[in-house]
Amino acid sequence: MIIAVTRELVTGENRVSLSPDNAQSLIESGADLWVEQNAGALAGFSDENYQSVGAKIMSDRDELFAKADIILQVQSFGSNTENADDDLKRLKSKQLVIGMMDPLAQPQAAKQVAKTGATAIALEMVPRISRAQSMDVLSSMATLAGYRSVLLGAEAAPRILPMLMTAAGTLQPARVLIMGVGVAGLQACATAKRLGAVVEAYDVRPAAREQIISVGATPVELDLPTESSEGAGGYAKEQSEEFLELQRKLMTEVVARQDIIITTAAVPGAKSPILVTEDMLKAMKAGSVVVDLAAERGGNCELTQMGKTTVEHGVTILGPENLASDVANHASQMYGKNIQTLLELILQDGNINLDFDDEIVAGTVVAHNGEVPHPYMRKLLDLPTLDTEQQSK
Repeated sequence: MIIAVTRELVTGENRVSLSPDNAQSLIESGADLWVEQNAGALAGFSDENYQSVGAKIMSDRDELFAKADIILQVQSFGSNTENADDDLKRLKSKQLVIGMMDPLAQPQAAKQVAKTGATAIALEMVPRISRAQSMDVLSSMATLAGYRSVLLGAEAAPRILPMLMTAAGTLQPARVLIMGVGVAGLQACATAKRLGAVVEAYDVRPAAREQIISVGATPVELDLPTESSEGAGGYAKEQSEEFLELQRKLMTEVVARQDIIITTAAVPGAKSPILVTEDMLKAMKAGSVVVDLAAERGGNCELTQMGKTTVEHGVTILGPENLASDVANHASQMYGKNIQTLLELILQDGNINLDFDDEIVAGTVVAHNGEVPHPYMRKLLDLPTLDTEQQSK
């Protein structure tokens, strides 16, 4: 069994799919591990680090794909819209590729992989169940994005976050508002609190109130109907425009008193809801900062520009991309552990065993034996429903 770690091709992607420690664990379990030359360099892992744990360094990407049974990537087909076609030509029948594939937004990529006869596992589709927590890539990367968002906001703000009592007078603490309190939002709350800010947080889901309090922030409570605000897996559901309009109206007063706002609200496979309108920006203090973690899905701030920092109505707006890549070393360690745990589930006696009766396997396999077996993905692609036998064949 040859497991291959490829070098990432997407511009600005610094992560690698396995750290040397993860690689060592797989090698000790009996796998042959091949790593493309310089695959881990941008994350702080040298080729020598991998060689020291028993991995083989490969300089020829074509040979790597030709001989590997399993290909591990960070941004794989679908997620990599820049140059993934080069790798698509390298795939072979019965090969397994594992990585992030943005399957709900780019379902056609799964269909393209299926045509090669290869099998694809999209890590974004790992179900949010207790048994799968150690495989949950989205939570791992969101944790780091939440941390980084506060640092970006603090750097862009013209003031410090903590209160300081000095001979020159008392400096009041910055006020920070987190909008959308999933994994990224909770980590942003905790980070801002540790840095000494006065932290408030808002989430449409009633269950988030206790979570907000648990990290030391104060919940913002609006008079809104929230009974149907939470969907499967604990994610926020897409809301009606009437709901969002009322939400924006009530939030304007809250927004106006903040120094830094971090927005994290995302709905899987859909455009991010607008939480901060242009009118809200006009109500904010000059020098305030908005860090929009939903920029890659259209943004929670009406004037966000993905990948850019702009100033509108005296407010600095950041639309960062791929924040986890900024802390590539720890991101790769977490991502690698997620993959390692998944491989422990699907590898038995040195062979790939995909048990479609297991909800983790059924939920993550998006291409297999020439088909797209995932029911929801088939719906997105307007494909007929597969029967149970066809799905698990």
